[in-house]
Amino acid sequence: MSASSTGTILRTAAHILNYHGLHTGRQFATHDGRLDITAAIFRAATGKTPNCFLTDENASLLQIQVCEPAMDAIRMVSAVLPTEPSTDPATGRDDHIEHVSNWAGPIRPDADAPTHPEVIGVLLRAATAADALTAFPHQTERSAA
Repeated sequence: MSASSTGTILRTAAHILNYHGLHTGRQFATHDGRLDITAAIFRAATGKTPNCFLTDENASLLQIQVCEPAMDAIRMVSAVLPTEPSTDPATGRDDHIEHVSNWAGPIRPDADAPTHPEVIGVLLRAATAADALTAFPHQTERSAA
């Protein structure tokens, strides 16, 4: 079985977070290299960590939203989480970035944040799910002989 590109991005994001550390505070990155889970996925997809990840949440969100490979990977992580994404009031669509970021670093002080190994585990489970979805080639119609 070959790995899917989404699976590869998610496994790379797990390695990035394992090396640099998980950031769960304000913004998407820190000056010491730690990244929000969605920023790590973006970096895995693009090889870049834009400066706006340190200081500008809106510009960061836009960078992530327009990167289809990163969004595909974020949607896959969102799909394997035990909760449902909230709806973005501006678009009426599921807000997968908020769902994944808030799961990895809850914004409510009374909520338990997952451990670092749990975050890595979710990324790896999502990678396995992505690979499984692409493991079987599409069936082609056979012409009658």
